[in-house]
Amino acid sequence: MIQIREKGLQDYTTIWKEMVSFTNSRNAETPDEIWLLEHYSVFTQGLTGRSENLLEETDISVIQSDRGGQITYHAPGQLIVYCLIDIKRLGIGIKKMVSLIEQSIIDLLEEYSISTHKVSGAPGVYVDGSKIAALGLKVRHGRTYHGLSLNIDMDLSPYKLINPCGFRDLNVTQMSNLTDNTLKLSEIKKQLTRHLSNYVSRT
Repeated sequence: MIQIREKGLQDYTTIWKEMVSFTNSRNAETPDEIWLLEHYSVFTQGLTGRSENLLEETDISVIQSDRGGQITYHAPGQLIVYCLIDIKRLGIGIKKMVSLIEQSIIDLLEEYSISTHKVSGAPGVYVDGSKIAALGLKVRHGRTYHGLSLNIDMDLSPYKLINPCGFRDLNVTQMSNLTDNTLKLSEIKKQLTRHLSNYVSRT
């Protein structure tokens, strides 16, 4: 049974340390957890991130993270879903876990009549070539942490200061620009965690 934790609005470094502590202390019987939250405005750079992907100086903090991937942006109005999953216990690899997360986002967006697609070699979910959800995981002792970010209704302008996920001229979009539906964060959380929990439980 996956435990769902509501974490609210969080400082990036604080919640990152919590994820590392949880992952280091868990054992073979520890239930998997999904953490739902938002972050204060911050750029995060993945393990293979290149400094040139930050295009200009900014007052927004840039944090070197231990997740996979390049640079991305977090801020209120973006849903963060951290996936603390024992993939070794599930008998799946990291590529399968990434695929499950992507499909969960795709299923959610279909409920809002938003047509999406994947891009080969570029994890995440896209709408007409624009990125709406980013993905980056870390695996330690067969257990994942970090996860996904889904743009819902946020200020997208800071993305102009970076090459999002390391891709030059990549446009970024969000749900509020793509649907006339009323967007309730509480409902989106329920829908996305339902899809993700179902996929993980069925593996």
